[in-house]
Amino acid sequence: MAAPLGGHLCDVAGLRLGHWTDGRRPTGCSVILCPQGVTAGVDVRGAAPGSRETDLLRPENTVQQVHALLLSGGSAFGLDAASGVMRWLRERGHGLAVGPARVPIVPAAVIFDLWLGDPALSPDADAGYAACEAASLTAARGSVGAGAGATVGKLLGPQWAMKGGLGQASLRVGMTTLSALAVVNAVGDVVDPASGRILAGARGEDGRPRGTVQALLQGAEPIRPVPGAATTLAVVATDALLDKSQATKLAQIAHDGLARSINPVHQPSDGDIVFSLATGASGPADLGLLGVMAAEALAAAVVDAVQSARGLPGLPAAGELG
Repeated sequence: MAAPLGGHLCDVAGLRLGHWTDGRRPTGCSVILCPQGVTAGVDVRGAAPGSRETDLLRPENTVQQVHALLLSGGSAFGLDAASGVMRWLRERGHGLAVGPARVPIVPAAVIFDLWLGDPALSPDADAGYAACEAASLTAARGSVGAGAGATVGKLLGPQWAMKGGLGQASLRVGMTTLSALAVVNAVGDVVDPASGRILAGARGEDGRPRGTVQALLQGAEPIRPVPGAATTLAVVATDALLDKSQATKLAQIAHDGLARSINPVHQPSDGDIVFSLATGASGPADLGLLGVMAAEALAAAVVDAVQSARGLPGLPAAGELG
């Protein structure tokens, strides 16, 4: 029997989540700490990703574990926050033993949120360090951390967008737990996977979601894509025992959760990335079942992101539409 969806990323024991949210403009970063080292994988589907240290996650490459993941606003500038995460881990003796040193392995990915406020302000190394200092078993979601400046429904123009955010969900089947976190900054609309109802997306003249796909099929002109201007970042985590190849496959299957909850998804201006983490604490599990769990949990996390978001001037949130 599966436990109902809800919950948060840290329902997988051994993980901690920390957020830093900028008080000057809507941006921030979020860190998932696993300082003991866990197996990780990644799958990049967006055409315009912004990332760091993702190649080392390829199954054929040498490094076997990561010590943290960083998700950040600020576009490519936000990758600087990973340096602060590395510093925090190094100070505590965590990292890959390489000769006389320990090198923390911290893959990172970013969203473009420079539309909002002063674009010169982006998360930096101090922000990444502060996110580590704040790490806990937090269930915080919505307009926090990397989700602070996230928006959705931009394909018909950013003036019609709505507020995105950061969402979490988890699922337990038998002895295996799988959780998901999503930073939803998609160019497309967010839909309820069960009903197909648009929860947040491009608005019409009445201020309510008009349906990007339907509008395009009826001849509406999309804006010229801005590479990297929209992205959904996600993490699926499990306590199952996986090797790097299996972790990579889990990240690939988890993208089905994005396809169920975002429409259209994986567009030329998106940089969609799914990371996977496996602590191994609960032992081996069927990879097919884990994939089903990952897609379900990630779709729920995407929905949670927009339902938990707080609106900004000119950017209403789903919860404000009534």
